[in-house]
Amino acid sequence: MKNVIKRSWAEPYKMKMVELLKMTTPSQRKKALLEAGYNTFLLKSQDVYIDLLTDSGTAAMSDRQWAGMMMGDEAYAGSRNFYHLEEVVKNIYGYKYLIPTHQGRGAENILSKILIKKGDIIPGNMYFTTTRLHQELAGGKFEDIIIDEAHDPENEFLFKGNVDLNKLERLVKKYGAKKIPYVSIATSVNMAGGQPISMKNLKELRAFTKKMGIRIIHDMTRVAENAYFIQQREKGFANKPVKEIVKEICSYTDGATMSAKKDALVNIGGFLAINDWDVFEEARNMVVVYEGLHTYGGLAGRDMEAMAIGIGESVCDDHIRARVGQVIYLGEKMRGYEIPIVKPIGGHGIFVDAKKFLPHIPQNQFPAQTLAAEIYLDSGVRTMERGVVSAGRKANGENYYPKLELVRFTIPRRVYTQAHMDVIAESAASVYERRNKINGMKMVYEPKYLRFFQAKFERV
Repeated sequence: MKNVIKRSWAEPYKMKMVELLKMTTPSQRKKALLEAGYNTFLLKSQDVYIDLLTDSGTAAMSDRQWAGMMMGDEAYAGSRNFYHLEEVVKNIYGYKYLIPTHQGRGAENILSKILIKKGDIIPGNMYFTTTRLHQELAGGKFEDIIIDEAHDPENEFLFKGNVDLNKLERLVKKYGAKKIPYVSIATSVNMAGGQPISMKNLKELRAFTKKMGIRIIHDMTRVAENAYFIQQREKGFANKPVKEIVKEICSYTDGATMSAKKDALVNIGGFLAINDWDVFEEARNMVVVYEGLHTYGGLAGRDMEAMAIGIGESVCDDHIRARVGQVIYLGEKMRGYEIPIVKPIGGHGIFVDAKKFLPHIPQNQFPAQTLAAEIYLDSGVRTMERGVVSAGRKANGENYYPKLELVRFTIPRRVYTQAHMDVIAESAASVYERRNKINGMKMVYEPKYLRFFQAKFERV
């Protein structure tokens, strides 16, 4: 019988420049973590070995993007880089009008001020921190309409980003369609573990909202990753390129906010894209107040050029296969060590279930925050909390206690190698072996908004 040779996987790029990493000792890490109040966001990057805090703005840009940076037209008005970006957004995503912003939350701010009135309800497939805050500051209230499977880390349903249309219908009956300015849909739901929405579900949602006269606004931060999962998992899409799937996803929505610091492979930038002229006209005026002129929106010309090129690279099948493949590789390594992670493995990182990892620590002692600190102490790998700290407080001052208490191991795009993934998995396994000796934490400083960025903690 002829032996079948198993072919190895490798990154579809080669390196022209490297950045040296700092190796630290356990005592140095302990000192750094104490100074940071056990919050990995407050660590200095110079004290971090492998940085998995976020995939936002941490990608390695390509030679083509760096070449584009040298072609920055820094005119205050009418930069040619803006018109290139506008053309790319129309061609690849299909949206009619573009308003550049300094990053995604700039687009969220403008959109919320335009569309949301006091007392409005904004349904969505799970909250995201900045998105929900902008909705609340505009006077609205977020309502979760994601399927129940998304709140269960063990459930292996392939499209846990799907909307439960029955939940949405109940909200429409309760409040009326006029109280719902739009449905907020994220492709690859971050807080659920990078979980995708299916094309079938999106089509059904579009049909329902069209009948009700409700917009769909797309958080398209990781739309290419979502498209890859549709290609791999959904019937009828196996032979379609990711680029084509991305455009179809966008076609079922009325507009989008984009943090280009993720999918689009740049270190700064974002935009609001919209199909409605009246919304565009108001946003084009408002961006001048909050961001910059409508042809730069807080960005240098070189940043817009890098973004335009990065969008094109983000929808290439070879790129997205390797990007998600690296995440899957890390997830499978962790599963081999029996570490409890969110299943199925998502697109931009591995989400470890801190409740199951540290079952002896109650949620009011912040098990995910504790675990993120322990991973850093073990190896210098920086992760982040996605649990009760990120969820924040209700209007009455009580903590939200989400069902998902997670630590996010977020993989930057085109930055680390497979060997780094091995080191990360081994560090998580090392902490897992001594999990019963780990104590929880208490919060000793809490800022008013988005507390997970700046809060400080002490050991219980």
